[in-house]
Amino acid sequence: MLNYDLAIIGAGPGGYVAAERAGAAGLKVVLFEKKSLGGVCLNEGCIPTKTLLYGAKVFNYAKTGEHYGVHADNPSFDYAAFLKRKDKVVKKLTGGVRLAMKNNSVEVVYSAATITGKSSEGIGIEADGQDYMCRNLLICTGSEAVVPPIPGLEQAGDTIVTNREILALENRPDELVVIGGGVIGMEFAAFFNALGTKVTVVEMLPKILGPMDAETSRLLQDVYAKRGVDFRLNCRVTAIEGNTVVFEDAEGNVNRVGGDRILVSVGRRANLDGFGLEKLGVELALNRSGKPCGIKVDGHMRTNVPGVYAAGDVTGFSMLAHTASREGEVAVNDILGIEDTMSYKAIPGVVYTNPEVAGVGLTEEEASCRGIDFKVLKLPMAYSGRFVAENEGGTGLCKMIVGPGNEVLGLHMAGNPCSEILQTGCLAIENNMTVNELKKIVFPHPTVSEIIRETAFQLD
Repeated sequence: MLNYDLAIIGAGPGGYVAAERAGAAGLKVVLFEKKSLGGVCLNEGCIPTKTLLYGAKVFNYAKTGEHYGVHADNPSFDYAAFLKRKDKVVKKLTGGVRLAMKNNSVEVVYSAATITGKSSEGIGIEADGQDYMCRNLLICTGSEAVVPPIPGLEQAGDTIVTNREILALENRPDELVVIGGGVIGMEFAAFFNALGTKVTVVEMLPKILGPMDAETSRLLQDVYAKRGVDFRLNCRVTAIEGNTVVFEDAEGNVNRVGGDRILVSVGRRANLDGFGLEKLGVELALNRSGKPCGIKVDGHMRTNVPGVYAAGDVTGFSMLAHTASREGEVAVNDILGIEDTMSYKAIPGVVYTNPEVAGVGLTEEEASCRGIDFKVLKLPMAYSGRFVAENEGGTGLCKMIVGPGNEVLGLHMAGNPCSEILQTGCLAIENNMTVNELKKIVFPHPTVSEIIRETAFQLD
């Protein structure tokens, strides 16, 4: 029997960050991972998709270089080279995670782990025929893509892909139908559109990007509509017929659209089964339909079972890699006796299309639903000299939601490189900064980030 201070199931952004922090603090840690270090984010999500998207962006720069005085005759792309570079980046970063585990004395077990129960000795785990005992357990089993019960979907075979399979396609599809216009769906739509694929996005809601700010979402939709992406909003998919998606529009009209591949991207669900969670009696959170949607935790990431914690997508709350990493840190700090609480007040969200869309805090729609007396400040990104210099003909928006005490409640942007400057909004919201306090911050010039300060000056 091997004994540990902390056992972690799942080596995604929540698990491996928690393992690194705990190991660095001197805890004896074992980390179980049945696939690859880095989880979905590093192997099948954040990193590989952003690598591909950047390749598409470089290709676009080559095609539009004349706007900047640079001429490239008949630029082309090598799809196989895109995939090769993606794999190289993933391999390099997973190697970095392995090194971090080694440097912090974390034992990594590459095997599925099964919880065997809890006793006065601790929490028991079995993996690859070996028994382990731990004083504390952190569950970071992540999530998986939701595959809805659409008639004909299972019979469509390899035509149907999720975010995992589409990353491994050996050839670029000539036509792609994306079911779901959320973040993942739009990023793949953007990538393949840039490479010349005919893309159709079928979305059940009246807008893309789900709960993100409606105005910036619409701006992104307009950009990609002009680039040839066909958006079918307010449409419900009713069947899959071979390589054809059948859907009804808001008026009840039946429509069909075909593609070489059909990407199903309608959300993710917490991984709650297959590792013995039921042996602990952990309380689960319920969705609006009363069905389990994640592990219920408090602000310290504790479950109802002493010594058992959960972080990341498995909680079913904020399914983002950066949220998972912070949650893992909070759990470890609680184990170490360090006062810390998880805050969801300023969780940023980014869509890595071209242009990018990013937001943090309350949107106009959320503020209205909460009955908050708010103001909206906004400026076009073209108000920034650096943005104009680097985005010929580009469009964008910076939008700030301000509360009744002139406190910053939300920041939402469309335009490159808003993913890299959104953190100013995160800091302002998390620290309850007012617009006047934000005005006093000196921003470097010329940078696109100055648009945030200039937007603050729009307050009457």
